[in-house]
Amino acid sequence: MTEQSLETPLRAGAGPVSAGERLAGLDMLRGVAVLGILVMNIYTFAMPFPAYYNPLLMGGTDAVNLGTWFFTHVLFDQKFLSIFAMLFGAGVVLMWERAEARGAGFAGIYYRRMFWLLVIGALHAYLLWFGDILFMYAAIGMLVYPLRRLAPARLILIAVLLMPVALLLSYGNSVYVETVQREVAELEARKAAGETLAGEEQGKLDEWEKTRSFMVPTVDDVQKDVDAYRSGYLDIVAHRAPTVLMMQVAMIPFFGLWRVGALMLLGMALMKLRVLTGERSTAFYRGLMFAGYGLGLPLTVFSALDLYAHDFAILYAFRYGNIANYVGSVIVAFGHIGLVYLVVKTGFVRGLMQRFAAVGQMALTNYLLHSVILTTVFYGYGLGLYASVPRLGQMGFVAAVIALQLIVSPWWLARYRFGPVEWLWRSLTYRRRQPMRREAPA
Repeated sequence: MTEQSLETPLRAGAGPVSAGERLAGLDMLRGVAVLGILVMNIYTFAMPFPAYYNPLLMGGTDAVNLGTWFFTHVLFDQKFLSIFAMLFGAGVVLMWERAEARGAGFAGIYYRRMFWLLVIGALHAYLLWFGDILFMYAAIGMLVYPLRRLAPARLILIAVLLMPVALLLSYGNSVYVETVQREVAELEARKAAGETLAGEEQGKLDEWEKTRSFMVPTVDDVQKDVDAYRSGYLDIVAHRAPTVLMMQVAMIPFFGLWRVGALMLLGMALMKLRVLTGERSTAFYRGLMFAGYGLGLPLTVFSALDLYAHDFAILYAFRYGNIANYVGSVIVAFGHIGLVYLVVKTGFVRGLMQRFAAVGQMALTNYLLHSVILTTVFYGYGLGLYASVPRLGQMGFVAAVIALQLIVSPWWLARYRFGPVEWLWRSLTYRRRQPMRREAPA
């Protein structure tokens, strides 16, 4: 979740840009994206993670519950995260191009920047919320940086080749899980019959038990998660740690490297093609919006109906059920991008869009504040509402947080140059304290 502004050189070395060097459209799009991802993240703040993809686990067949899930799945699930990843890649190109234009070295600054984002992401995941994306973005951001010089066509080609790999790995994972399930069933039957299992066989049972609750959760597994997150802070940290470690170890090689990496490369290409700078025509962005929605929404609607028809079975989702939304979410994300830039270029709701731009300028702070606010609302050390608020009610909390950040972000930036976490990140990156107040000399 990196800001898309360049750290420009000062006489004492490199440093952040002035407000005049920012690209307003990027700030607005980033603000829309950071608030858009909250619509899906609320599910993992308020309920056990399996309920994110299976609404039958929390709320059952209730029409309002299913309708809320359907709406968010079609328009939000993976769409705004896709935009975020593209903006990350766009930021790499933007920062590098501006550094090159000034003859300033940038690689060292960039990798320090990613290192500290990695640290912030790890702290966020272990201490606040397991669904952190900063760690993955920082790790993959380090890997894509050497590709920044490639022409847009090559970046797009590599992205198109990378994207399907995650689907192939997902299919393979479903086959593996089914095989393990059969083997475990046989071992458990032998054990129940009084047979003593060999050490390797018992180890296979123990290893499956560690992953079963995440892959194929039972009602008891869900209840254990509910009880854990309704407990105290230290107990929650201990309960969350294995999940965080598993996600950091498995998600990057099995999903992030291919999906997120491809999207970052697409963002680089779109920046070089001046799509994400807002320099294309109004007609272009209108066409992008209609094409994105016209091609992508039928896929995401089909995805929701297909998953419902198969009772949201996780192995079916891994094998076939996630394909339509995996592809459709990227296309719908293009539609969202077209809509935002169309609004920007026509000047519609200008005041509101300026508020989104302020949210985008301090996106890192706002993203982390989502975790601070909503874990306090839902976890046991706060109001303890975990697993007790239905999906539609959760959307009320989303609306409240969005309204709060649309009000507070412009107020803060009228007085300070950066959000508080952005200030810390920049100060660590440049190894010196950055000026914070607006009246301070740049």
